[in-house]
Amino acid sequence: MRSENQFTPQRRAPVAVVLGTQDVASAVAHRLFHAGYGVVLSRDPAQPVLRRSMSFDDALVTGFSEVMGLSARPAHALVEVLRGFTERSGVMVTALELGDLLCLGLIDLLVDARMRMRGLKVDIRPYARLSIGLGPGFTAGRNVDVAVETAPDAIGVLREGSTRGADGIASELGGVGRERFSRAPLAGIWTTSRAIGDRVARGEVIGACGDIPVCASLEGRLRGLVRSGVEVPADLRLAEVDPRGEGEPSWLGFGPRGQRIADATLDAVASMETFRLGLEGVAH
Repeated sequence: MRSENQFTPQRRAPVAVVLGTQDVASAVAHRLFHAGYGVVLSRDPAQPVLRRSMSFDDALVTGFSEVMGLSARPAHALVEVLRGFTERSGVMVTALELGDLLCLGLIDLLVDARMRMRGLKVDIRPYARLSIGLGPGFTAGRNVDVAVETAPDAIGVLREGSTRGADGIASELGGVGRERFSRAPLAGIWTTSRAIGDRVARGEVIGACGDIPVCASLEGRLRGLVRSGVEVPADLRLAEVDPRGEGEPSWLGFGPRGQRIADATLDAVASMETFRLGLEGVAH
């Protein structure tokens, strides 16, 4: 008997392209997959992923990744992406950029989940039946169909208006905000022998950027750590420390904020479907 998550080539799942592979993008992909979409995540080469054990990004390096029971596999060519949409055995992760993925044909759902804090956002509405932008820089009806506010105190769907600009304030974890992050002192190659989940002491050297050592900002456990050997820009977050004591590992699964943003993204899809059905009803 065929399971509900299996599709024949004649019944391809609706296509969702998620720009970004970090933890928020991965939480969105997880929700969309379980909502019935065939999902491919496109890696943002400008933003090396910090919370790798909370995302699907590592699939491009190791060949496999799994978060909260959903697996991810790499797709290096368009034919692999198409096969993944029909098989739906998990989500796909690719280094192909949006321009490459447009060769698939009109995309059903395009989500810009790169969460870039600054920079001009281009209008992605022409590339998909429905486009959604997460975080700063998006305006509903201008560069996306629907925007999702991602500020922790205001996560939700915007059918009109703009999301908040970046304020540089990190959400707190164990009562600590931006102090829990170690940043790149300059642009260069980041190297480290440490692993996510390791215990570290405040001031302990955890890696180097070029020839400059990078130290842990606090005592605790490494919640995030950029993969060793990656070229990074200056001031990029290289490591994140969870300063809390013993308890459930905070570096496994999706964080509460990521899950709330993913829920809001699904709400955005539902609100636009309802809106369009209403327009069709008026037209008839």
